[in-house]
Amino acid sequence: MRNTDLSEATEVARGRRAAAIWNDILRFAMREAGIAVALVLIVLFFSLTAPYFATPENFLKIFVQIAINTVLASGMTVVILTGGIDLSVGSVLALCTVVGALIMTDRDLPVALSVPLALFGCMGVGALCGAINGFVCEQWKVPSFIVTLGMLNVASGFARVTSNNSTITGLPQPFVDFGNMIVWGVFPSIFLIAVGVILIGWFILRFTVFGRLIYAIGTNEEAVRLSGHAPRFYKIAAFTISGLTAGIAAMVYLLRLNVGSPIAGVGYELNAIAAVIIGGTSFSGGKGSIIGTLVGACILQVLTTGLQLFGAGDNVKPIVIGTVIVLAVVLDAYRDRFLRAIESR
Repeated sequence: MRNTDLSEATEVARGRRAAAIWNDILRFAMREAGIAVALVLIVLFFSLTAPYFATPENFLKIFVQIAINTVLASGMTVVILTGGIDLSVGSVLALCTVVGALIMTDRDLPVALSVPLALFGCMGVGALCGAINGFVCEQWKVPSFIVTLGMLNVASGFARVTSNNSTITGLPQPFVDFGNMIVWGVFPSIFLIAVGVILIGWFILRFTVFGRLIYAIGTNEEAVRLSGHAPRFYKIAAFTISGLTAGIAAMVYLLRLNVGSPIAGVGYELNAIAAVIIGGTSFSGGKGSIIGTLVGACILQVLTTGLQLFGAGDNVKPIVIGTVIVLAVVLDAYRDRFLRAIESR
């Protein structure tokens, strides 16, 4: 009898382990692999139907064009994971491009000094704007939508005043050359910068206490508070990171376009939000990944490029991309229900 009971208990344990493994596979398929498969299918579709899509030159163009949005969306992911949103990143990027360009065009500074100063200047201004967003949201409990909408206008105004409402050109030639560099004949330098930002963000969110608490705040903020942590600090930090990545994206913008502009970044915040949502991060917070955001940015750019090659006008592209965003939100709702059903088994 005792041996029979042990064997039954062993079988039950094995069954539970198998079920847990299967549930993990389903979760991965729904949240990570599913998005990657969608990207592969879209690429295959355009490769077979759109003229000149499947060419090295076109893929190189796609890599160049997704860099700025990928960097912006990486910081946006952290904010959305906490249940917030940052509408100011496009205007903050514009302000940072002006700051960076002014520093690099200062003829009293050598290139070896002006470029690092411009980088730190962009990152510092961006982080300050983000920190202000987070502080106002938490200090007075104002919805992040309203606060960041205000910062959008404030940063845009400062960009115009600082630049005297003009475009700043004449960036150092070594800086311009680095922005045009193609590594191994395949990857643009600015794309590798974007991938580096994504990898750093992935490591922080995946392997640090800070990252785990960001997810926890989006899932159940009160539980985080009761566990002895201060959600206020982490939410301010999330907005600061979003501003910081806007500053880095400004440097990528300068590398790509070689001008500082007070009107740079118009609509960039919507593209960043779209990349995050399409990449599988839930608007309600607590679910998603920064790798998914990279895939979401790729999907957006592949769709845009494919539609251009089909000859779709500028009026058609927003309709298609907007439809994809709505479908991604609807899919997220059904995906959450499916995952809850899995977890309840």
